[in-house]
Amino acid sequence: MPIDTRSLEARFAAAKVLIVDDEHYMRKVVRTLLMSIGVRTIYEAADGPAGLETIRTVMPDFVILDWEMPGLDGAGFVRMVRSPQTFPLPEIPIIMLTGHGERSRVIQAIELGVNEFLLKPVSSKALRDRIIAVMTKPRPVVNVGGYFGPAPRKLVDIHQDNDDAGHLVMLS
Repeated sequence: MPIDTRSLEARFAAAKVLIVDDEHYMRKVVRTLLMSIGVRTIYEAADGPAGLETIRTVMPDFVILDWEMPGLDGAGFVRMVRSPQTFPLPEIPIIMLTGHGERSRVIQAIELGVNEFLLKPVSSKALRDRIIAVMTKPRPVVNVGGYFGPAPRKLVDIHQDNDDAGHLVMLS
């Protein structure tokens, strides 16, 4: 079913977005792309700890996150957010935007609980498509084994080990 363009424009205009990236230039590029598709409320954080605090204070609708950052990197950030026992918004959608497109990174991002994965440089269309996905077709959040996050598109099987710790097995 096609998405109503006016409804989508209204959702973009009402959305609160957080960009977490240590590079000022990349935050500016992403902010410009977001504004070009109609997002008006944009917050920025220059590192992971500031991003976590911004989530707690402004409760954005989703996060656009860089992988490589000094201190708390994107992977550590996602681990902290996807901790329902200790983080107030563990279900917040996260779009990983990174210059690292190796298959192992993509798989790791999925295993950590990232909703969408984008490679830099990103086009406004690719970013828009991922935003539409997290806003209009949110995947249910699952808490199985050691995994908390969005149900992967391609079914992922959670196997229980003898020690009761689950692990993800990616099905191609």
